[in-house]
Amino acid sequence: MDRQDVLLETTDLARHYPLTRGLLRIRSGSLRAVDGVSLKVRRGETLGLVGESGCGKSTLARCVLGLERPTSGRVLFKGREVGEWERKDRCRRMQMIFQDPYSSLNPRKKIGAMVGEPLRIHGLGARRERRAKVAETLGLVGLDPEHAGRYPHEFSGGQRQRAAIARALVLEPELLVCDEPVSALDVSVRAQVLNLLDDLQERFGLTYLFISHDLSVIGHISDRVAVMYLGRVVELARSEEIFKAPLHPYTEALLSAVPVPDPERAARPVRLTGDLPSPSAPPPGCPFHPRCKKALDVCRTTPPELKSVGERGLVSCWLY
Repeated sequence: MDRQDVLLETTDLARHYPLTRGLLRIRSGSLRAVDGVSLKVRRGETLGLVGESGCGKSTLARCVLGLERPTSGRVLFKGREVGEWERKDRCRRMQMIFQDPYSSLNPRKKIGAMVGEPLRIHGLGARRERRAKVAETLGLVGLDPEHAGRYPHEFSGGQRQRAAIARALVLEPELLVCDEPVSALDVSVRAQVLNLLDDLQERFGLTYLFISHDLSVIGHISDRVAVMYLGRVVELARSEEIFKAPLHPYTEALLSAVPVPDPERAARPVRLTGDLPSPSAPPPGCPFHPRCKKALDVCRTTPPELKSVGERGLVSCWLY
């Protein structure tokens, strides 16, 4: 991968939260939300990040945006440490779309005021120019400019998410971190919002870090997919390769749970044994080995590295 094409890069990124006990708050351990993640996101691509709830996806996103300070490792945006960017510069270039638009929008403010607020904070344009920019951005996401005078409760869920996308888009960022942006929407509305994100990416050359636990959504929008388990990336490959022939047993289990819209093809989900380990006390060796039916002896003692498997991609498994 040409380094000039890389917009975002994480190297051995870790975020551990201290655990304390007693009135004196004596430290008793650490919760390893993200535990050594290395990723590269090219300009103009969509990297899908998938995994069970609690695997560290959202924590990784907050570290990327500079909202969380990593315990160790690096986050580079356009070749510079995220922490080296001035906050305003960073916010202009990186924005986030949250899961629930109703909770991420201020119920006491009108949509036009919320979409225009980033322009006012950054001092971009006079009042008339900001109004014109808000109207233009609302039109880009499929809302009528007249909707600028309405409050969030006057919109449907899909319209609220479009307004949230407009707020993230108004500063013309280069990177959008989409944290479960369609999981709170109806199925029919999901397709509309995903198609909107595709159109916006093609029009403005946006780069997406798209987080979801829904593999059907990830498969629709992503160019490459990174599968996370217990704070680590266990497989990274092109989207079509992941869905055609998954390598890691955990990826195989996730894909087997996706419903197949064909009554003649009976679903045969791979059933995982045991419970999801706690990130505060991960098992030794491969973190997935207590639930894996293909585990080897070495899996119980030595953690595998994320290694290349030819042109197929990267996988962290002793089977390869």
